[in-house]
Amino acid sequence: MLQLRNYIGGQLVAPAAGRYLPNVEPATGQVYSQVPDSDAQDIQLAVEAAQAAWPAWRAMPAEQRGKLLVRISELIERDLERLARAESIDNGKPLKLARTVDIPRAASNFAFFGTAAQHFASETHMQDGVALNYTVRHPLGVVGCISPWNLPLYLFTWKIAPALAAGNCVVAKPSEVTPMTAYLLSELCQEADLPAGVLNIVHGSGPGAGQAIVEHPHIKAISFTGGTKTGEHIARTAAPMFKKLSLELGGKNPNIIFADCDFEAAVNTSVQSSFANQGQICLCGSRVFVERSIYERFKAAFLERVATLNVGDPLEEGSRQGALVSEPHLQKVLSYIELAHQEGGTLLAGGQRVHLGGRCAEGYFLQPTVFEGLDPECRVNREEVFGPVVTLTPFDTEEEVLRWANGTEYGLAATLWTRDLQRAHRVAHALESGIVWVNTWLHRDLRTPFGGMKNSGVGREGGLEALRFFTEPQSITIKL
Repeated sequence: MLQLRNYIGGQLVAPAAGRYLPNVEPATGQVYSQVPDSDAQDIQLAVEAAQAAWPAWRAMPAEQRGKLLVRISELIERDLERLARAESIDNGKPLKLARTVDIPRAASNFAFFGTAAQHFASETHMQDGVALNYTVRHPLGVVGCISPWNLPLYLFTWKIAPALAAGNCVVAKPSEVTPMTAYLLSELCQEADLPAGVLNIVHGSGPGAGQAIVEHPHIKAISFTGGTKTGEHIARTAAPMFKKLSLELGGKNPNIIFADCDFEAAVNTSVQSSFANQGQICLCGSRVFVERSIYERFKAAFLERVATLNVGDPLEEGSRQGALVSEPHLQKVLSYIELAHQEGGTLLAGGQRVHLGGRCAEGYFLQPTVFEGLDPECRVNREEVFGPVVTLTPFDTEEEVLRWANGTEYGLAATLWTRDLQRAHRVAHALESGIVWVNTWLHRDLRTPFGGMKNSGVGREGGLEALRFFTEPQSITIKL
């Protein structure tokens, strides 16, 4: 059985304590590799390697650093099929999704930030006849990046690439639930001749390796994506140490559909935004609000499309829905389905665990599930389920749907469907959401900031915002 290794100081090494965690394939329920159960010893070694590498990496011209990142991007593209298959096996997502979204976007993260650092400009202000004031942005030093299990390589590189491009060295921890593509990335970094210690990938649990990263006094910033409760814990630990924090946390995203929408586009995209990656994307639109005049028509069309989302082996091309990431997560989602019944919801589709035959007989599969008749303020409509469970709710007025849409502790993303340009702007501005998509979903422009309001996090990732986060501004005044 394959034993994964940490990537520290340019070398693949075993965990210092020699402990490993089981890595389970969600589609089969079987252990298929072992993950280092790293602790503070391993984090210390990674920090020391990063500190040793930082002076030369910081001094390297941005163009030269960028070429190394672009080289990693090219290697990811070259190995797309291998990485996509590894992601599908490790996470349970359909191979097609990994092939068309996860791995290409991981490659584009390195390509974008490899060139973006060369265009990152500071400000200069001339006080006529008095002084010249200008701002210089310096890399922080050693930074920590902790990423989740739902989009493993995509979100891992989303953090690492801007940190490296800005001149920092990185200690990164992928999720212990989905570590495989991060391990394969370490091999590609070796092939790309990334200088030793610039990037260090340490595997392990949150309480073990993750906590050690957050607590380490020489790690200057933490970029974390994951659950809100974990984000609260990280903030409590890091704040007294005055670390910079970027926390991309949970979401309970509204999908608002007005009667004047492009109906077919709204239905088709809403099915995708409800159930992509088995609903295990923080940006999924799990609360679907439909204007009452088209509610019944929309419901019928939506359920017709949902019925085509066949659940199957993620490695088979015809599978539209794969496995949930783990048995504990499956049980959590099932508990919310039971709660929806208790709260008075009417089940329209799904609601049951799926038992496949053959190699997937013990896998963690669940039917795409749709409820209606739930109060907009019930727990199922306020708490993040993070699975293939959505609710349909009719609304009568713009004011009503805005009150419901904003009526949770979250504010990550929202989707809005209308042909009325004035309403699109008006409603988008009124939504308490860091991201609003109008007549589309999951559209990504790497130049734009990404992040949430309220309990969906603090800080922004993406574009120049990411480069600003991973640097510290210094103001310099020269008297004329």
